[in-house]
Amino acid sequence: MWYNFFGDIMLIDSHCHVLSSEYEDPKKIIEDSFNSGVDKIIINGYDLESSKEAVFLASSYENVYAAVGISPQNVENYNEYTYDMINELVHNDKVVAVGEIGLDYYWTKKNKNKQITVFKEMLKIANENGLPVIVHCRKAFLDTYNLLKEYNVKGILHCYSGSIQMANNFTKLGFLLGIGGVVTFKNAKALQEVVKKVDISYLSLETDSPYLSPEPYRGMKNVPKNVILVAKKIAQIKGMKESEVIKISADSVCSKFDL
Repeated sequence: MWYNFFGDIMLIDSHCHVLSSEYEDPKKIIEDSFNSGVDKIIINGYDLESSKEAVFLASSYENVYAAVGISPQNVENYNEYTYDMINELVHNDKVVAVGEIGLDYYWTKKNKNKQITVFKEMLKIANENGLPVIVHCRKAFLDTYNLLKEYNVKGILHCYSGSIQMANNFTKLGFLLGIGGVVTFKNAKALQEVVKKVDISYLSLETDSPYLSPEPYRGMKNVPKNVILVAKKIAQIKGMKESEVIKISADSVCSKFDL
């Protein structure tokens, strides 16, 4: 297995969607990831059904964990029942975060108020249950920052795409920056500059599977085992050993999510 080359260190995919809506056989993907050197996986739900499945899959494997929540792309059918069910799911022992939640003004601002309302309710659940959050933020950095500060939560800014200034603001709040396959793209100069300047202890490795496959698999369906390619690129950008990137990132994720 891959990690034997680096000794006793853990390779963690801190954000993926290995679910039946995305793969014919999610368990096969999980097992293939473990056989390829991945040690721990956090499966993120994005609506009620995917959150339930994330918990089910996490309960089936020792080193798979779940994050449950309603993403900004899935707020339209949100109601009191949804809130109650997410609030119930967070009490499962394998749930380590409330996520994927957040704000996305890139696709639409028409439902901005609904997005903010749902985000606040998810943050309330996290705050009341002492859980970190996994946050989706696209073209909504100021609103996201202000709400995270208001609710006093910690966690990960998934698939970080903001400026170095906002990166520093989020890390001061206690957030890691989730770095995935985008960092390997030739046109990702701004993200690569953020990765270069931000201390490695604030970066978490992720794939966002099945999305955003790294080079040389760009355009293909992503899988958690590709997280090693993210680690390799970060190591190249920062002039570090791959083993150091993997270990420090894993330590940060384990500490943030009590894995």
